[in-house]
Amino acid sequence: MFALDSRLAEDTFPVVRLALCEVRLMNEPAWPWLILVPAQDGVRELIDLGPGDRHRLVEEIALAERVLQRLHRPDKLNVGALGNMVPQLHVHVIARRTGDPAWPRPVWGAVERSLYDPPAAAAEVARLRAAFADLAADGAPDRGCA
Repeated sequence: MFALDSRLAEDTFPVVRLALCEVRLMNEPAWPWLILVPAQDGVRELIDLGPGDRHRLVEEIALAERVLQRLHRPDKLNVGALGNMVPQLHVHVIARRTGDPAWPRPVWGAVERSLYDPPAAAAEVARLRAAFADLAADGAPDRGCA
């Protein structure tokens, strides 16, 4: 049975469940930042997923990128799966702007961490859910939003 790593649960807000991944919003308002976690038990590395699920993961990452592109019009989208602090496989999808607080460096440790206030977090989660639903309704090839 799938269980989300406690650190991911503490640092993020649930957004939507896709066919493979749980999509979560990072509790860091400095950047539009999504985390995709394949909802399979014991998955630590990409190679732990079967070929079909690896393909699905790439498609779900692309969907998350389209959502962030639609909502935030970033200059660049960063995608990474590091897992040094949290071994459960998870993929960061971060919308970047050339004037953001860390540009052009990575976002990790670039600024003192801030947190969403509850109304702002709820509003951003609602916007994200609507965008995921709209893209699925538009016939995006990676349907499966729940």
